[in-house]
Amino acid sequence: MVVNVIGAGLAGSEAALQLAKRGIKVNLYEMRPEKSTGAHKTDKFAEFVCSNSLGASDCSNASGLLKKEMEILGGELIKIARKCSVPAGNALAIDRELFSQTVTDRIKNDENITILNQEVLEIPDGYTIMASGPLTSESLASSIKDFTQSEHLHFFDAIAPIVEKDSINFDKAFYASRYDKGEASYINCPMNKEEYEKFYDILINAPKIELKEFEKNAKFFESCLPIEVLASRGVDTLRFGPMKPVGLIDKRTGEKNYAVVQLRQDNSAKTLYNLVGFQTNLKWGAQKELLQSIPGLENVNIIRYGVMHRNTFINSPKVLNPTLQSRARKDLFFAGQLTGTEGYTESIATGMLAGINMAKLLTGENLLVLPKETMLGALTQYISDENHDKFQPINSNWGIVTPIELPKKERKNKKLKAELISNRSVEYLSTIDM
Repeated sequence: MVVNVIGAGLAGSEAALQLAKRGIKVNLYEMRPEKSTGAHKTDKFAEFVCSNSLGASDCSNASGLLKKEMEILGGELIKIARKCSVPAGNALAIDRELFSQTVTDRIKNDENITILNQEVLEIPDGYTIMASGPLTSESLASSIKDFTQSEHLHFFDAIAPIVEKDSINFDKAFYASRYDKGEASYINCPMNKEEYEKFYDILINAPKIELKEFEKNAKFFESCLPIEVLASRGVDTLRFGPMKPVGLIDKRTGEKNYAVVQLRQDNSAKTLYNLVGFQTNLKWGAQKELLQSIPGLENVNIIRYGVMHRNTFINSPKVLNPTLQSRARKDLFFAGQLTGTEGYTESIATGMLAGINMAKLLTGENLLVLPKETMLGALTQYISDENHDKFQPINSNWGIVTPIELPKKERKNKKLKAELISNRSVEYLSTIDM
């Protein structure tokens, strides 16, 4: 028996490895390099297109709990991510090139996986996991639309610029992690009020790349808004968002700052850094002017400019079970951002679950339905809930998990809540025989 996995991104790569390690043959389809998406830069598998961060690393954060759950359930890419990590304070960030190359090599050397570099034009017959991602090609997207009998939903995603470390002026920039958590691994560019107001004025007047007619009513995922959209909400929005100065002190001066731009390590060689929260659709000349108005980046060399792209996802509440199995076709599963889960960690997690459940289907076992007491269960239950009126992408968060009742005096203790919810999830998952 052979399973078709469509797409060798994060979800598809994870799904293929889950099947292969169980002895199941896989045909892994990836249209790159024969056909590009416009956002991908390489032909490697599991490429990180936007940020290089998988989010928080410990269970005090919802994303951290999801990572822990993947480790318990035998996730493959989370292991590789740990080995390819770069310093990022309390977050798990990776050397994106090393990570993609490691995943690619692992898949190419797996005797149970056959790689087919060709565009898939329609949903195949037979056992199939659709993990073609938010940048699914037009022909395949049309086939998915026909199968789901509904209009595709979509939102817009943007990518932040990457700059060369050697071009940063460290007479002004300094290393620190917020509240001194973990290693001082972020580069910070501080601003006073006058510098911030100059930066803001350049930003709100900067020309943007013209959207196509069908894109002009663009929707954005709230946690990945372009910096110019955030700025349009008010002069102080950025200072209370990605440029917030709290917990970041330059120990050379001891001064508090009005705003701070953070840069996160992008590769293990520590030569490239990306600007945290600076995803954008500004024209490239405007991006250069904006970045060079930041103290410490006056002569910065921009390696990759920010861009924006359209992301497509299915109306999962009408299409999927919590197992990620299609309601209309039992041999078909969906995974990754195509399902309406948002985020790298979430893509890998749904790829893992789709792979596990496809294997269970083939061996005649009951499919794994995770409860809302777990983060992955809460995610899959949320996206498959038929009661959604207007379904929008979701990422891991405490609000979708079954709450824990605490004594009245402890109800505002977020740290305790996170700890108890995480312990409950770990305890439950530890009872599952994988």
